[in-house]
Amino acid sequence: MNTRRQRLIDVNGVRLHVVEEGEGPLVLLVHGFPELWYSWRFQLPALAAAGYRAVAYDQRGYGRSSKFWDPDAYRISRLVADATGLVAALGERQAVIVGHDWGAPVAWSAAWQHPGLFRGVMGMSVPFSGRGLIALPGNPFGERPPHEIHRAVAGPDQLFYQEYFSTLGPVIDEAEADLSGWVRDLVWTVSGDALAAAGFTLEGPDPIALIRHSALCVPHGTRMRDRFVSPPQMPAWFSAADCEVFVDALERGGLAGPLSFYRNLDNDWHELAPLHGKPLTVPAMFVGAQYDVATWWGAEAIARAPEHMPNWLGSRMLAGAGHWLQQEKADDTNAILLEFLRALD
Repeated sequence: MNTRRQRLIDVNGVRLHVVEEGEGPLVLLVHGFPELWYSWRFQLPALAAAGYRAVAYDQRGYGRSSKFWDPDAYRISRLVADATGLVAALGERQAVIVGHDWGAPVAWSAAWQHPGLFRGVMGMSVPFSGRGLIALPGNPFGERPPHEIHRAVAGPDQLFYQEYFSTLGPVIDEAEADLSGWVRDLVWTVSGDALAAAGFTLEGPDPIALIRHSALCVPHGTRMRDRFVSPPQMPAWFSAADCEVFVDALERGGLAGPLSFYRNLDNDWHELAPLHGKPLTVPAMFVGAQYDVATWWGAEAIARAPEHMPNWLGSRMLAGAGHWLQQEKADDTNAILLEFLRALD
């Protein structure tokens, strides 16, 4: 019977909170915003039962891991260094890396830059986007700098959420006014349950028009939360107790670190410039979802993935799921993840 283990590990002077389960080949699980290792609570036992050493960790700025005052501490190079250093700190020579949301750009970038260390990579929600990190319509692989594409997408009278987050200002004020409600409603608003109930479809509408009218654009003088929707009741995959785990961590650690990931998108774009056009060579797979806006934004990047990844193993789409796909559709996600891992063995 597998036992879940938690500990703090020093990785090049960074404290990383690690949760692991099982024995066998290492699978490193990297979470996104505004989450924790807990986002992988359904994957850890499934991987352990299948004969893998599953390790999820709080990224820097989150949970019990180190917090830094300097926004530069959250550049992509530092996030990748945490992942690479953690493999060594765990006593392993290789790993498969899996990332969701902001964890996906970390996973893609780590495998892109360190093919000898990572023998496979899976990104969830956010496809491989090269130096751009997060693919957007008309900018699948970072052809334009983030600040430029953000403003083109949002239009003149509002901010795209990535730029809004990067200010480290009004977004913190609105979230801290009711952190529990803000996290609850953010998660629900971009879930498959909420979007399906609203009759939402990602097929057909003009992508720019849809983005501009969504909760992920913030008109000047308003709050992001003004476009959120509250759940009529908490879903089974994200109970009130689950929500409290994330909220408690943010109450203790704050939002400045997590939001600094977004603040560095332009810095990351410049930092990754020498790699632009270089293929990602390790076996790779993408998992998206029917109602996930990030999957939808990345449609061109997904379609063109074989141009940039010679060992492309394809993409999978989860019907009925939204942005939090590995929580919303845990069994389906686990089946795909195990399919991918077995293809590497």
